[in-house]
Amino acid sequence: MDEKLTDVLELRRTAKEVKRHVVLMRILGLLMIILILIVAVAYAISYFYDKFGSFTVKINKYDMVSQGLSLSETPDYDRSIAVLNANIVYDMTNISGNDLPDNVDKINGSHNGDNYIAYTFYLINAGDDTLSYTGEMVIENVTKSVDEAIRVAVYKNGEKTVYGKTKSNGGGKESDCDSEFLSSSLVMRTTSEGFKAKDKDKYTVVIWLEGNDPDCLDDIIGGTMKLGMNFKITEST
Repeated sequence: MDEKLTDVLELRRTAKEVKRHVVLMRILGLLMIILILIVAVAYAISYFYDKFGSFTVKINKYDMVSQGLSLSETPDYDRSIAVLNANIVYDMTNISGNDLPDNVDKINGSHNGDNYIAYTFYLINAGDDTLSYTGEMVIENVTKSVDEAIRVAVYKNGEKTVYGKTKSNGGGKESDCDSEFLSSSLVMRTTSEGFKAKDKDKYTVVIWLEGNDPDCLDDIIGGTMKLGMNFKITEST
């Protein structure tokens, strides 16, 4: 083969290889950008989920399927729901429980204020059997001991109970609380018996940082807390 023709073919082959390399680098660069975006989104979701005051309500899915126990943000519902998520308040500061609005348990769904979380939901017996159930509010995550100054008010069918952690000196409940947290990971427990078909129990949960608590100090600034309320059937007749 002519030497000049060989040189031309090699040049063309080299040009194609260079072009292929450039395209490959562009594809790899694009994939890297996509990967970075995915990681960034995942981090953002994790960050916002872990911010102060996230709250989730759940029922055992087996209880929903087999017995018809369901959740709803309104007293009327058109489908069975096993999980509800309250809207989150970011960077809320301390307030007094006396500053909460009088109608805080009169609004359905999420109705947060600037510095408190408020969430109203309904537990509904959508089945045919009479049930007994238990509900527990658990502390799923806490940082910087922010739970030392947290207050959780639970309204069950209009009856209010305020929960707070035991005084840090071990001296019992705080003066503004009706009850202490049951443990370091359990806020409260509620039970209901004779929960008949079509019965509804209304719950409102309000969470805030109590400014009058002696443990409400600068040390807890930036702390986070995640709460969940879990329901399960204990008896069916």
